[in-house]
Amino acid sequence: MGTFYDVMRGLKGMPFEEAWRSAGVPDVERVLRKTLRKTDPDAADFLVLLSPAASICLEAMEEAAAERRRAAFGASVALFSPLYLSDACVNVCLYCGFRADNRFPRKTLSEDEIAAEADAIRASGIRRVLAVTGDSPRASGVGYLKRAAGLLARRFDSVAVEVQALDVGDYAELAASGVDGVTVHQEVYDEPTYRSVHAKGPKRRYRYRLEAPERACTAGMRRVTVGALLGLADWRKEIFFAGMHARYLRDRFPGVRVGVAFPRVCPHPGGWKAPCPVGERELVQAMLAVRLFLPDAVIVLSTRERAELRDRMVRSAATDLSAGSSTEVGGYAGERVGRVPQFEIVDRRRVEEIRAALIAAGMDPI
Repeated sequence: MGTFYDVMRGLKGMPFEEAWRSAGVPDVERVLRKTLRKTDPDAADFLVLLSPAASICLEAMEEAAAERRRAAFGASVALFSPLYLSDACVNVCLYCGFRADNRFPRKTLSEDEIAAEADAIRASGIRRVLAVTGDSPRASGVGYLKRAAGLLARRFDSVAVEVQALDVGDYAELAASGVDGVTVHQEVYDEPTYRSVHAKGPKRRYRYRLEAPERACTAGMRRVTVGALLGLADWRKEIFFAGMHARYLRDRFPGVRVGVAFPRVCPHPGGWKAPCPVGERELVQAMLAVRLFLPDAVIVLSTRERAELRDRMVRSAATDLSAGSSTEVGGYAGERVGRVPQFEIVDRRRVEEIRAALIAAGMDPI
């Protein structure tokens, strides 16, 4: 069986513009109603949901998406916090504050510091954590990640990682150390754009990164999340490929809970500007389209977004929210003077504030 890289070769031949023209404004309501009635939409239906014309029907999409979300997840919303273990990185990714050519003092947490950060997060009520590092085999290689996972697994119900792409054996070692989830943002599915924004470092290996979620599933991870960094290329095509990637993983690894994340390029040290900015209305359409295409998929929305938008989207699409977040190494319990965040946070509410807002909206924060 081929990998998703092989599948993508066929998907790239999809008639995107033709499909979006066929869902033109005069016919969009009729076409969309037909699509919304389908319990198992296909790739062509997904294109309709992502079409420019469908953007005028977001209210109908949101209503249908809310029904699918309730059927699959009820009112539950899973809260988690990111824990930045290291900002050391050997890559030059133009969109990232941790890029290797940004000059600032790098920090990798010691085991005592990891424990202190974990205890501070746990004191906020959070029981799920996402451990994040830059890509530096010397500072945060597999041995370091295994030790960190052991410390975190004793404190949290669930430990996921967002780190460099790894081999199957490395993911298996992390799973044995207490890691149950892996997030691998492809960043951008368009291969020429991928190579242009990853100027230097091992992350330039497009196919190796694209196939990392499959290796994580093969290694026994229970949860795997994919996604595109919106703003790097045409968002409609990027979300199409991210959704198809998630569906491929769901079908090939039925025992794995598959998720899709929706990060947008945010301001960061270095001042790089996104070539294809994505507005909130486009982000809403993207999330609704994925919920309708993949009714049982986990959908992750981070503190990059406004509180009002996050509170709205948990009712129709999002199932997992980061909360009380810091994107700095040592941002919960450590000395923060001089620390550089990976990106700017927009929703700065404390965990208890987010929890109270969700309860007031009839949701069940976990």
